[in-house]
Amino acid sequence: MDLHGLDLNLLIALDALLTERNVTRAGARIHLSQSAASCALARLRQFFHDRLLIRVGRKYVPTPLARELSRPVRNILLQVQAAIMAKAEFDPATSDRRFSIQASDYVITALMTEVLRGIERTAPRITVELRLHSITAEEALDRGEIDFLVIPEPNVPGSHPRDLLFQESYVCIVWSKNRLVGDTISLEQYMKMGHVTTSFFFKPAHISFEEDSLERQGYIRRLEVIAPSFSLLPELVVGTHRIATVQSRIATLATKHLPLRVVPCPIAIPKMSEMLVWNRYQDKDPGCIWFRRVLRQIAKELDRSIEPVRRG
Repeated sequence: MDLHGLDLNLLIALDALLTERNVTRAGARIHLSQSAASCALARLRQFFHDRLLIRVGRKYVPTPLARELSRPVRNILLQVQAAIMAKAEFDPATSDRRFSIQASDYVITALMTEVLRGIERTAPRITVELRLHSITAEEALDRGEIDFLVIPEPNVPGSHPRDLLFQESYVCIVWSKNRLVGDTISLEQYMKMGHVTTSFFFKPAHISFEEDSLERQGYIRRLEVIAPSFSLLPELVVGTHRIATVQSRIATLATKHLPLRVVPCPIAIPKMSEMLVWNRYQDKDPGCIWFRRVLRQIAKELDRSIEPVRRG
């Protein structure tokens, strides 16, 4: 194989430089001194006959060629890493690997807290990094910056393997001392009440799954409180006559420590499918296979703990 004199170690440096766009941080990322990282950049510039990174003010900006190289270089490194990891043995009891997963605060609260309790017992040296959803979730998965993504089915990126993790139904929660609401609630009363829901800065046009579903059915609620996370909704209902339409898992957890009552939603909201997505290059990684198995097992166990709420 003729690589025209390219030292393959330089691809690692190139990936770090294009990711960090800073020589010092790129060096630290791959355990090189600043002078060694600068030397690597100089060699890369010579090989590609391109400056690759241009200083503009206090920042480095990639050249057009550098932008073209960024994705294929990262993919090459991911494939090499995947080939090595697929042959490696994995023992959760002794492994000190780090896994990163990006999910909503709802999934972290309802699923990952229980997953982490189990991992502490079976894999005490493993580190799990939890990240909240952002607009760059698909890019982070593409680049191998995260190992797993848990996301509602309509938003699943199309280029990576995925599996159904669990399905979620919706119920309503009200303050336990709200005497205006009985064991059930009529559609008319539901629409007249003040509602608490969620919204996220990276999707200003999309409030929440249940809000989208209701709007598609022609129902426009009176939104009195819009919160930045799902886990805040139960707290924001307590002490008020407001109502929140939440995932069953959130309701199950919240009623254990907050003065809340669960009532059936008077409008049929389709079940939401939460999908587990992983980078295609990690499909045969023994460690990632083990982590996926743990997530599925805990999700199945939690399914059995949710008490069904019958619609009146």
